[in-house]
Amino acid sequence: MARILAIRFSALGDVAMVIPVLQSFAKRYPAHEITLLSRPGMGKLCGHLPDNVHFRAVNLDEYKGVRGLWRLYKELRAEKYDAVADMHDVLRTKVLRIMFWVGGTSVAHIIKGRWRRYALTCRYNKKRHSLKSSPERYAEVLGRLKYPIEIECHSIFGEELPSLPPEMLDMAGPHDVNWVGIAPFARHKGKIYPMSLLDEVIGLLSASGMYRMFLFGFGETEALACRTLQEKWPHVISLVGRFDMERELRLMAHLDVMLTMDSGNMHLAALVQTPTVSIWGATHPIAGFGGLQAPGSEQVQIPMTCRPCSVYGNKPCYKKQYPCLYGISPQVVVESVRNVCEQKDSPKNSYETSVG
Repeated sequence: MARILAIRFSALGDVAMVIPVLQSFAKRYPAHEITLLSRPGMGKLCGHLPDNVHFRAVNLDEYKGVRGLWRLYKELRAEKYDAVADMHDVLRTKVLRIMFWVGGTSVAHIIKGRWRRYALTCRYNKKRHSLKSSPERYAEVLGRLKYPIEIECHSIFGEELPSLPPEMLDMAGPHDVNWVGIAPFARHKGKIYPMSLLDEVIGLLSASGMYRMFLFGFGETEALACRTLQEKWPHVISLVGRFDMERELRLMAHLDVMLTMDSGNMHLAALVQTPTVSIWGATHPIAGFGGLQAPGSEQVQIPMTCRPCSVYGNKPCYKKQYPCLYGISPQVVVESVRNVCEQKDSPKNSYETSVG
């Protein structure tokens, strides 16, 4: 039995995209074990994976500097891993994998294709080409360790929908209309649909009487914004601060569609095979961060010669006004939500991506 250590510390969406790779490894190599090393809050993502997939939490604040990483390395070395898959390739993970390599452990790391990303996002002489997805790059790391896999996408809860706890059932009410999750936020401004336009989207969906909307978010600022929308429109329920990730994932699995930005919630919905309507502004799916979305998903975006201008959406718009986002009409977003909901009776089929 081989024991593999996979390292990915952040962010939520990136760690979520590792999960299908771990699932696929577990199925392809049932006699081996793989452990995900990540921040403590990511453990909920691994709670329903096969028995040969483990989670190892690490609080990086307790392992600062080279000395701290040396201490972490000694702790990990004592756990006797046969190979290390660095799926992050940042300074901390580089130092850790070098320590493992010097100690005689097989190591491999993700190749991010930074120059191709730069060529795709630069302002002038842009080279528009589709890049490999993050899950494909993660799978390639395992392939370089001599464990090739094919990524198979299934709900982390298995074939059956997960049960909802009583307090969540009381909050959600009967599933007699379409359940729509809405995650209005992202880390960077270049990925956030303007709140004034989202307000129109919610108003149109609310007025139809065909949808019950659940708002997802995190933190006080997002809680206030979602609470304002809940008070303004009927059929809107804010979940911010009410449930942990496990319960939110359970509810996500019951949704008919998830309306998201290019954010972590888009990838969380993919983990439970709920189709998404994702809104793209400064970023673009061809940069490789679209993940492995569920069948029936739609991507809403405007074709513009300046897009994508950023891989992560963190660069300020040189046009100042973010026309890539403000140019998306609420009616287009609503139509996409309706299109996905009309397909809700079709089964949530799994699909595969071959990775050599």
